[in-house]
Amino acid sequence: MQFQTCPNGSTHQYHQIPYPIYPSSHRQLNNSSTVATTYKKKEASSSSDLQTMRRYGHHRLHGKQGGLKGMVGKLSIAVVVLLICTLCLLYSATTIGGGHGSYSPSKINVEELWGSAKSGGWRPSSAPRSVWPPPPRESNGYLRVRCNGGLNQQRTAICNAVLAARIMNATLVLPELDANSFWHDDSGFQGIYDVEHFIQTLRYDVQIVESIPEIHKNGKTKKIKAYQLRPPRDAPISWYLTEAMEQMKKHGAIYLTPFSHRLAEEIDNPEYQRLRCRVNYHALRFKPNIMKLSELIVDKLRAEGHFMSIHLRFEMDMLAFAGCFDIFKPEQQRILKKYREENFKEKKLVYKERRAIGKCPLTPEEVGLILRAMGFNNSTKIYLAAGELFGGEKFMKPFRALFPHLENHSSVDPSEELVTNTRGLLGSAVDYMVCLLSDIFMPTYDGPSNFANNLLGHRLYYGFRTTIRPDRKGLAPIFIDRENGRTAGFEEAVRHVMLKTNFGGPHKRVPPESFYTNSWPECFCQISAQNPTDECPPDNVLDILNSRLESEARSNSQSLTQGNFSTSILER
Repeated sequence: MQFQTCPNGSTHQYHQIPYPIYPSSHRQLNNSSTVATTYKKKEASSSSDLQTMRRYGHHRLHGKQGGLKGMVGKLSIAVVVLLICTLCLLYSATTIGGGHGSYSPSKINVEELWGSAKSGGWRPSSAPRSVWPPPPRESNGYLRVRCNGGLNQQRTAICNAVLAARIMNATLVLPELDANSFWHDDSGFQGIYDVEHFIQTLRYDVQIVESIPEIHKNGKTKKIKAYQLRPPRDAPISWYLTEAMEQMKKHGAIYLTPFSHRLAEEIDNPEYQRLRCRVNYHALRFKPNIMKLSELIVDKLRAEGHFMSIHLRFEMDMLAFAGCFDIFKPEQQRILKKYREENFKEKKLVYKERRAIGKCPLTPEEVGLILRAMGFNNSTKIYLAAGELFGGEKFMKPFRALFPHLENHSSVDPSEELVTNTRGLLGSAVDYMVCLLSDIFMPTYDGPSNFANNLLGHRLYYGFRTTIRPDRKGLAPIFIDRENGRTAGFEEAVRHVMLKTNFGGPHKRVPPESFYTNSWPECFCQISAQNPTDECPPDNVLDILNSRLESEARSNSQSLTQGNFSTSILER
């Protein structure tokens, strides 16, 4: 079994999460220095230097008389201004680039990008930090959900389903994965995820069953029929505690369908958000055959050194959604327009306007030009996670000329298992794992892309692994100038835009960024935290949760025994 070094210095098998939910010692998992204090010291030092220079310049102005005094005074002011500008420039260079160290204004340190981003003293932590009682033995009923969409849309729906069950004190029935709406794949939850691991990992949070059990009463067997409900999009917690709860208590079970984006993301309860992280980054583990296949591909790719993964979202559905047609031939434009009419709401979209504000997916050539401008050479190994690219070889040829070492899961491992399921859940799951474990991940269109957004969040939680997120709006005028023949300073302009982006370090979540894209700070903690809410949970958090679970079990056992005794007395 191959091992990989974690950002914190420990090792883990590829198929394991490097940070357990309930580590035996949080301190052992954090060997990095606190960068935040370093930044503060630099800032304080710069401020002190400026004050010293001002005092020095002021002294020189009063040291001479007459014309010489005026000349020296002007010269001193000029020197002070020059030094201030230089210091400001140096300071901004140290803080730009998402925490990857010092960059000059026109250069990106590619070697540093192959490592993880600076953590600022933060580490992943989704364990409860306040009183978190175990799920009661008696629930309010059963919760069934149907998760529609692709693999990653279904993944977020599963996280929401677990949280909804916790909120309602419901017993969760193993979520159903829609086989018809996207992949036409009937693998189901049991065919993709490790069911036993899922149930065991969440034992402190919710009760989970694989199906609604039958009721045996008076010698008869009765099936519970779940009452079907359609939740509103981004439903608040109050909806689950009122309308949904009312029907659950009335019927014993409810069936929520469809269940994509049916629970509000922004919830003012950090413990609820941490539960989402426990589901997403710990409980949802792919089946052993998928993990083994992913590990095999990663081993082959890493055999010769670092590799980068790119989610090349230059596909028909995304191009039609974005309304970016004009770069294609008339026949291809008709295909895209027809797809848009059949799948999206009618809306007038002007290509030039969309292009100018960065609403179009990057072309493969544009992706290659960005990477070359950043300093990646043609020996860089790239793994492409993508479906069928639209437009054919015409669009891939320039990219391949810049970066000839391109791979995908079929080229690295042309096994029958993948070849027959490239477009199904299996192929998407393998792509997800390879992108998660790659040294660098680059999404080319992370707007409505669940695959890219989930991976950005997972890699952040995985140890601030490097991501390259092109600022399409900032880059659009640069590419338009290039297309119009104005190529002078092209690479410098691209670098200037990219240096302003975040390369995977902790950063504030700003709408429309999703919680699943960035779970900081709720699902992270600091060992030397100044704010109590950022402190890591105690080292014995697992013992505490186990104790509460056992106490609940003993209490239920005693209640059951007393109930049986009372029944026996009454029968006599």
